[in-house]
Amino acid sequence: MTLFDPPAPLAERLRPRSLAEVVGQRHLLGPGKPLTRLLASGRLGSLILWGPPGVGKTTLARLLAGEVGAHFIPLSAVSAGVADVRGAVAEAERRRSGGQRTVLFLDEIHRFNKAQQDALLPHVESGLLTLVGATTENPSFEVNPALRSRARTLVLEPLSREDVRELLERALADPRGLPGVAAQPEALDLLARLADGDARRALGTLEVAATLADPVTPDAVTEAFGRHLPAMDKGGEDFYNLMSALHKSVRGSHVDASMYWLARLVEGGADPLYVARRIVRMAAEDIGLADPQALRLAVAARDTAQFLGSPEGDLALAQAVVYLALAPKSNSVYVAWKNALKAVREGENLPVPLHLRNAPTALMREQGYGKGYAYYFDDPQGSFAQDYLPGGVQLGLYAPTGEGWEVRVAERWRKLREAHGEAEAIPDAEA
Repeated sequence: MTLFDPPAPLAERLRPRSLAEVVGQRHLLGPGKPLTRLLASGRLGSLILWGPPGVGKTTLARLLAGEVGAHFIPLSAVSAGVADVRGAVAEAERRRSGGQRTVLFLDEIHRFNKAQQDALLPHVESGLLTLVGATTENPSFEVNPALRSRARTLVLEPLSREDVRELLERALADPRGLPGVAAQPEALDLLARLADGDARRALGTLEVAATLADPVTPDAVTEAFGRHLPAMDKGGEDFYNLMSALHKSVRGSHVDASMYWLARLVEGGADPLYVARRIVRMAAEDIGLADPQALRLAVAARDTAQFLGSPEGDLALAQAVVYLALAPKSNSVYVAWKNALKAVREGENLPVPLHLRNAPTALMREQGYGKGYAYYFDDPQGSFAQDYLPGGVQLGLYAPTGEGWEVRVAERWRKLREAHGEAEAIPDAEA
């Protein structure tokens, strides 16, 4: 081994050589589990392996091909194209003539566009290729339905801390790993926590830490690991899951959870203005008239984040999130608006009563436009007595809650409905 022929990375050297060496994924590989049953049948169908980085998707694909005696062709959708698929098809045809199956492993399959994915279909459907695709993105959004229907989707989970620690201990003991290197238990515990279930990240950090200290210490792990950035794909499912968790935590009035998910988004590199727009939406959708001040503060937080940028402007987002989480909640306007849209989309188009119509011309006045309209400031009682919907129609779209400022809104609404002579009573506002 020379300077120009360096050893393979630790994670590559320790890649499992059999399914028995695989750590984690017990929900797929345990007794009676899906992959165990599949291999017992002697048949390997096309699969899509969906999971976060460093959980063994590539390793599992390679081992599955070996278990059924298939030829393994690895491609990466980052660099491969239709020409590479054609090459794999040609090789698979040669192998089939010799009685051997072919497994095409397509890493990051979500990076293939629709046309590229469609190029795989006839060969997967004919059985020439057994496709094993790996993706960190939700296949529901990133893999064509036609291809998904021909492959079984299996979800791989992040490794537990115990699993990662087992791998680290194996790396220190295995001749292929770091024999002779020692590590303090506290260092392994720290690395197992920082790795976030990513075996490749854990092993790579251990390899660097071993060059900094022997035995490996927590300080060496911290130095080798660098800044701990929480896992998040800014355009992928993780981002939307975190955003959903933030919104639902605010709606549920859980301040600590709201702050935590906001921090995960900000530290993960989310666009602060995107987060700010969602915060404004929370104020309108979930706080509403229970605290009208919430919407003003949310808009101010958005403006502050835009004006100051990160990290200074992030504090304004945190202030808004705490305020919204603590605020009383009401979705009465949100529900009323949905009801109004439904009434318009599904009901008949109600005509505007003549007395409510504008009458800018003599002809329109002759037709009765605006006739009999009672101007509120001249005739309050007459204003309340006139119809604002044709034929006395009552839609019942808005119903205030008993939260916060909306207690006063409910009382005002009750009096207004009485003044308008509407028969339906609204429920008493709850304290």
